[in-house]
Amino acid sequence: MSGEWSLVADIGGTNARFSALPLGALESEYTFNHSVEEHPEFSELIVDVVKEISQATGWNSAPNNACFAVACPADKEEIAFTNSHWHFTKSELKALLNCEQVWVINDFEAVAHGITELGEEDFVQIGGEAAVADKPIGILGAGTGLGIAGLVKLSNGYQVLDTEGGHADFSPISDEQAAVVNLLREEYGRVSLERLLSGKGIFNIYKSLCALECKVIEHAKPADIVAAAQSGDDPIALQSLNMFCEGMGSAAGNLALTLGAKGGIYIAGGVVPKFQNFFIKSDFRLKFEDKGRFVNYLKPIPVYLVTRNNLGLVGAAKKLLLS
Repeated sequence: MSGEWSLVADIGGTNARFSALPLGALESEYTFNHSVEEHPEFSELIVDVVKEISQATGWNSAPNNACFAVACPADKEEIAFTNSHWHFTKSELKALLNCEQVWVINDFEAVAHGITELGEEDFVQIGGEAAVADKPIGILGAGTGLGIAGLVKLSNGYQVLDTEGGHADFSPISDEQAAVVNLLREEYGRVSLERLLSGKGIFNIYKSLCALECKVIEHAKPADIVAAAQSGDDPIALQSLNMFCEGMGSAAGNLALTLGAKGGIYIAGGVVPKFQNFFIKSDFRLKFEDKGRFVNYLKPIPVYLVTRNNLGLVGAAKKLLLS
């Protein structure tokens, strides 16, 4: 096949996902996953991925176009990832791929595009009523970091609001949260939302609570903390995961107020689906609505937990269709 395929990528701080798909398609069977940590140089991985695609598909030509969704600001020529060592320039990427057009967008712009392709089987509703069709949508999701985006309906489609909202200040809503934030300030100076509301954030909460309670840190990875919380084996792990869920609720409620997101709030990202039932039963929804005089404003707003895999890849492909 010559000149009739697209390459899309969704690259976070931990994982890099690629998909080769026929020109104009949104999904493909040819999807390739790589660990960021295992590849010192971004350019070397791209060369390897192109070879991998050629071997799997028999497509020996360069892609006709490409869209890379990246977990960092994407509006400059130089791309430097917020939570990994990788960096590249857009012109270098285009030369590496040898294709006609390359788009580099924020990863949560891609997620927002992907939201428009969801079916009812792709999410679980957590409270609220029906979405208001013509109102804005808010999107946030925890992975290695915290992504936030918006989606505004237009008469001829929609407009994505790509943001770096995950780096806004974390505002504690309890004495317990304030104590954790004060400890994290000693380490980071400033504490953003993603310092608590991400995979790494779960560990930040846990290690802070261990310090506050003079306990030894027993779990070195967020996944281990989540497992211990769900099994009930570790009270501090349970306390940590509860604080994470409450923090996500508060942040989601703030986003709903900020955007007037009566079209709904979508929780995406790779972290929350790993403890879906725990999250649904947690105080997430309570904290989402806990906004004083604006409780009744938030009560009808639905929250959707996205369960569809590779939403960023779908969104990157949707971006190509719209370009």
